Order: sequence, then structure tokens, then C-alpha cells
Amino acid sequence: MTDGMLATVEATATTTARDASEDDEFDRRAPRRQYQEPVHVKVRKQLLAIAESPLKKIGEEVQEIAAVVAENYEDEEIRGTFLELALQLVVEQALKIPFVAAVILAVNVKKPELAYEVIVRSSTALNEHFKVGEWREVKLLLRFLGCLQAILNGEGVFPVLEELFSRAVDLQTASLDDGLGLEIVKIILLTIPYIMASSASGLEGFASALLEKTDIIASTPHPLEALVDPYPSIEDDDSSHQAQSIISLLQRQLQTEAAQSWELACIPRPWRTLPTEDEVEPTAPTKHSLPPIIVPSSVSPGARPQLPEMYFSVYADQDVETVPPTSNIASSILRDALVDTISTLDYNRNATAKFLIDLDCYFAPETFVKRATPFDRLREVVEGKSTWKPEDVAVDAVFSQLLQLPAPEHKLVYYHAVLTESCKIAPAAIAPSLGRAIRFLYRNVDTMDLELEYRFLDWFSHHLSNFGFTWKWTEWVDDVELPLAKPKKAFIVGALEKEIRLSFAQRIRGTLPEPYQALITEAKEKDTPDFKYNSDHATETPYAPQAREVLRLLRVKAPDSEIQAQLSSIESEASELGVAEPLIPSTDAYMTAICFIGSKSLSHVLSCIERCKERLLALGPRSEAARRQIITSVMEYWSEKPGVGVNIVDKLLNYTILTPLSVINWGLTDKIGKGRILTHAHIYEMVASTMHKVTNRVRQIVIARNQAELPAEQKSMLDETLEKERAQMKELFATVEDSLTGLASGIVDEMAESRDQVTEGEALLRVWGEKWLRVFRRKMAVEEPWIEEMLTKQPADGVLSNGPNGVADQMAEGNGIVEGQENGGGDGEIL
Repeated sequence: MTDGMLATVEATATTTARDASEDDEFDRRAPRRQYQEPVHVKVRKQLLAIAESPLKKIGEEVQEIAAVVAENYEDEEIRGTFLELALQLVVEQALKIPFVAAVILAVNVKKPELAYEVIVRSSTALNEHFKVGEWREVKLLLRFLGCLQAILNGEGVFPVLEELFSRAVDLQTASLDDGLGLEIVKIILLTIPYIMASSASGLEGFASALLEKTDIIASTPHPLEALVDPYPSIEDDDSSHQAQSIISLLQRQLQTEAAQSWELACIPRPWRTLPTEDEVEPTAPTKHSLPPIIVPSSVSPGARPQLPEMYFSVYADQDVETVPPTSNIASSILRDALVDTISTLDYNRNATAKFLIDLDCYFAPETFVKRATPFDRLREVVEGKSTWKPEDVAVDAVFSQLLQLPAPEHKLVYYHAVLTESCKIAPAAIAPSLGRAIRFLYRNVDTMDLELEYRFLDWFSHHLSNFGFTWKWTEWVDDVELPLAKPKKAFIVGALEKEIRLSFAQRIRGTLPEPYQALITEAKEKDTPDFKYNSDHATETPYAPQAREVLRLLRVKAPDSEIQAQLSSIESEASELGVAEPLIPSTDAYMTAICFIGSKSLSHVLSCIERCKERLLALGPRSEAARRQIITSVMEYWSEKPGVGVNIVDKLLNYTILTPLSVINWGLTDKIGKGRILTHAHIYEMVASTMHKVTNRVRQIVIARNQAELPAEQKSMLDETLEKERAQMKELFATVEDSLTGLASGIVDEMAESRDQVTEGEALLRVWGEKWLRVFRRKMAVEEPWIEEMLTKQPADGVLSNGPNGVADQMAEGNGIVEGQENGGGDGEIL
């Protein structure tokens, strides 16, 4: 090969290599398609997230959303998404109402017709909520319209509030015990601050005139306030915790604000941050007439009983204010917005907890100190600056609902879960706040309403179970030596029993200091309690051979005739020994054997009860004493773990082996003595849950009969069932009243013998009787008026199913208490 040919080959190779290199460096693939989010999706995300980030300027957020919606007004999907979501946010996320209103005000500048459509939809929704008595939604929509007062013609929302006040007057005139009238006045009072904080002006006269009218109702104490007082002060009439009704508190706070030119410092005013689009002077906004809002002449009370609400705070006695004082309108405004958020988002505890943590994003700047500021650092805050901790305000709001009387809106476990999730999201901020709340509640256990005491106990035990059962028990070590009749000692014992139910005794013992160790006996550490009939000691356990044979026969699932032979032998021997009711010892042997066989887990005991159900069902008609012996046998077998016994009694109620009256008589008549039994948390749990089953069944029947288009035959059947169930409910309350009245007044047999020499212990037991009596009097005061009110209501659609397997049919059959399945369900270990 010549030199020229070689040079040509080399040049060609170099060119090829260079081309290959260029091919490697140059990506010849088509560019990836860039995804552009649809405008309606973008608008939805922006509106949902409004005000959630403290890093974004709220004015820019509002203006951006308003600009996009106004520019795309002709797009039905965008317009529909915006209109629907705006109103949904109003009734579901109360904290965002002022910010949604700011968006509407900005939209009104660019597209007034869209703003008017929002106002029309709000008015339509308001009319619908009025009809069915959905008063929270009424309040939130009125608040929203109040924030839009600046773009409403004439007096805006005030005529609606005047009309509402007329309905409240009518209700209060008809009955001083009316609670709905108070709720309506509360809605009026909570709407006024948002109207006055809006960008409208010249409304002071309307607000003052309305406040003068509401003062008549708000300043008059409700007859039932004493029953819902969280601190009845039975032991100490000079208690520092004087409960105040929310409505009277609001009235005084608003009067103070009126005297201070309606400062309302905590309410956010995002409309003030809106840019003016380079205008030298902003033009007056387009105004709209508020569509007709009709308040029915006969307003519906809604599904829940309306009773006076008392203001409750767990941070009331601190030397540094971490929550707004009751003299400040912020205490009511913050609490109301938080309570609405907690109550409407009950389907998502995580979202609720996130809102609580981000509370400071939704109110005016400078309202709170920085998140997670240590309590001790608050003393260093410059005078005149706020010392309110956002986490304290949030926790306070949750406890106000957890400890609401006569009953919280949702199941107690929901509030437990919200506090747990909040603590997990922001432990450094929430944990210290919860610690101070626990200490406050424990300090006031002595004067607290009994029902609230047990709600606190349940939450405390449940909360510790989520965080390794750790608590500074050494703080309460002095109270371990107190007698059980002292509420603090009863609380400690009850809390430890509850913890054992949620775990096991050995683990709980390991979390306790030495002085507490004696409260957890060795017997509590046994997984399976001993079968008492294993002893042949004649005086301690008579009938032991027959009882052991009954146990063996039950284990091998022997025929009933063989078991009956052993039970008959016990009854014969009991008759020879002079026992007045021979069926009692045979029942005890039979039920104790069932408990022993079923001690492994709840599913085991339920399976055994299912097999023995027919015999157990037959005991009641033969002897009421034998029926109550079933309870005695269960509770004696599980004496070291009484919570398990209470659980089994509850299942026996579901089977109708026991009756509610037999449970009440067992706890408050047979075992009452001088009242020591009332100090035990599990006895309260048993009695209260039994009463709840009965009252809840009556409520379900009332709701079922109120359905629209219910056949006359079925309604008549439900009316008959209702009459029978109401009579039984009244009998139960009368039994409770009779038993506890005697104890509270010291005239039960054991106390009557020493009435002239009342010991300190007996005095304490009388206080327990008074506390119990107050709880069940309140329950009766709630149930009867609610039933009467609901029976006068017009039928409503969609409350319960009327089908062949509907709730109405189930209840009309009268086959036991409608609460859970007949078998009581559950395969977990007994807790």
C-alpha cells in the first residue's frame, strides 16, 4: 500500500471515528413531551392549599387564583370547579373562610358576575340548611357572607341576623328550657365579628343595635347550665373554676370590642393585602343584592340536642397566659374556628391534626408566639406582645370537645386519635402542652364532674399506650397512700387498670416507680385466673367436685343432660345446707366454668357462651337472683382484671342473657353497701355503658319512625316498641335515682346506723353518690326532652334503612339491644 493510499485510509478512519463520537454526543431521540396541568386542576390545587404555607404571601395567592378564574370564566369546567370547591371549603375548612372570601372579593373586581354567582349559591345552600336544622353549616355560610359584606347592597347580612333573632325570641318565649334559641343567638354573636372585620364600613350602629337585643337572651342563665358545669364544686363551694356559658361570654366580649372600636386583632384580613393594579385610587367595588334568605317560621332543632355550652379550658390557672383569656374575644373566635374544623373533618384525623399544628397560618400575624416556644421562655417576651402558644390553643380546643357535656359530638376515640396524631406530627410542640394539660386536669379531679373524670382517665391511659406507657409518675407519688375514696387515688388505680387492659401487668409494672408497685399484685400478672373450685376446702368452696365435673363436661362438649345432673346435685346439696336459692350456687359453678374455659381470649369465651346460651337464657325467667349471679360469677372470676369482666357482661347484654335492669340492680343495689363500689372505674363503665345501650336504642327507634314514607303498619309497630322501650328506660333511671339518692343523703342501711357519727370515709362516699347522681340526672334531662322534640318533627328522608333487613325491622323485632352483633364479635385477646 502506497503512502497516499495509507493517508487516505487514515483520514477516512479519523472521519468515521469523529462522526461516531458526534453521534454519541448528539441525542437524536424526540424531545420528551412536557405535561401541562389542566387549568381547572391547577385552580383546584391552589384553592385547596390557600393560606396553608407561611412562606407564601397571601395577597399574591389570592390574586393569582382570582386572575386565573376570571380569565377563564367562559370555561364551564373551571368555573364549576371553582364555585363548587369554594363553598365546600366554607363548610368543611372553617379556618380558611376569610381567605376564600378574599378570593371572591378579588374576583369581584375582575368578574363581578362570578362573585354574584358565589353569593347566589351561598344563599341557596343557606336556605337548604335552615330547612333541615344544620346549624353549623348555617353559621359558616353566614360567616362567609359576613366577610363579603363590602360587596353586598344595603345592610347586607344584618337583616338575616335580625330575622334569626326573632326566631330565637319565639323559642325562648315558648320555653325557658329551650336550647335551640341559645344556639341561634350564638350564631348571631359569632357572625358579627367577621362582618365588622370585613372591608365594609359604617356598620357600628347595626352591630350595637343587634347586641342590645341579644343581651336579653345571652345574659339570662339557662336552667340546665348547672347540669353541664364541668366543675360542680360538690366538695368546695369556693372553687376558683367558675364555669361561664359560651353565649354570655360572647355577649360581654363583643360589648367590650364595641367600646374599643371593633379592633378584633386576631381575625385575618387578607383583603387588605390585595394589590390595586397600579390604580392611583381603587374604584368602589361592584355591589350585589343578597338573594332572599328565608328563615322558616318553625325552625328545625337538628339531629343533636341543643343545650347550653360552657367554656372549658385546661390552661386556666397558669402564671403566664398561653391561651387567650376569657376577657378577650380571641378566646371565642379561635375556639369556635378550631372546634368547627375538628368536628367537620372527623373522617380524617391526620388532616385535622395538620390544621391544628398549622393554626398560626390562619390568623392575623402577631397573634401567637413562634411555634414550640418553651413555656419558660414566655416570661422573656416583651411586654405588650402576645404569649399565646398556638399548640396550647389547639390542644385546648380538642379537650373542650373531649370533655364537653352532656356528650361530645363524635366518638371519644376520635379526639384521642387527633391528639395522638398531633403529638406524632410535632412532638416538640405538642408533648409539653399535653403534659401541662394532664397536670391541670389531675389537680382538679376532686371537683371535676364525674363523667369528665372518667373521660380524662380513658384518654390518659389510651394516650400513654401510644407512647410506651411513659409518664412522670413520681409527681403523684404522695397520692398513692391516699384512701381509695379520694378521687386522686381512685384515678391512679383506674388508670393503671386501664393500662393493663391495653397491655399486660408485667409491662406496666416495669414503667412504675417503687411506691406504685403494690398497686399491681401478683394475681394481676396471671394470664388465666385460678379456677376456685380446684380447692376441696369445704367451707371456702363447697360443691367443688360437682363444679370440676361441670368444667370437664363443658370442655368435652358433653350432652346437656350430663351437665344438668351435676347442677342438680349442687342444687340438692345447697338445699340440704339451707341455701334459700339453690339455683345461685349451681349458676355460679356453671358460669365460673365458662369463664375459666374462655379465659384465653374474647373469642374463646364468646364461643363458649354461644354453646351454653340456651341454658343461660333460661335462668332469668326462673330466678332474677340467679341472673344477677351470672354477673357476680363473672366479676369475681375476673376480680384482678375487672375490665375483662365488664367486657363479658357487655356481651351477655347483647345476647339478652342479662337485662339492663339486672346489671343496674347488681351494681347499685346488691353491691352498693356504703358506696365503696362507686369509687371503682369499672363499675361506672358497666353502669354507664348499660344506660347508653338503652338510651341509644330508644333514639334509634325514634329516628326510624320519623322517616318519610314509612308504611303505617311499620310505624305503628315502631310506636308500640318505642312506648315499651321508653317505659323501661324510665324504670332504669328511676332505679338509679333511688339507689344513689339514699347513698348521697346517707340513708342507706349501712350508713343510717351511724348517721350521728359520720366518718371522713363515709362523707367522701356520700360525695361519690352525689357525683354519680348528677351524671345520671343529666342524662335523663337530655333524653326525655329530645324524644319529645323528635316525636313532633316532620318525617325526614334517608335516616335509616327501611328495607326488609333495615334497622327499623331489626329494632321492631325486639330481639335484644341493637348494639353490635349478637355474638359480640372479636377474635383478639381479652383486654
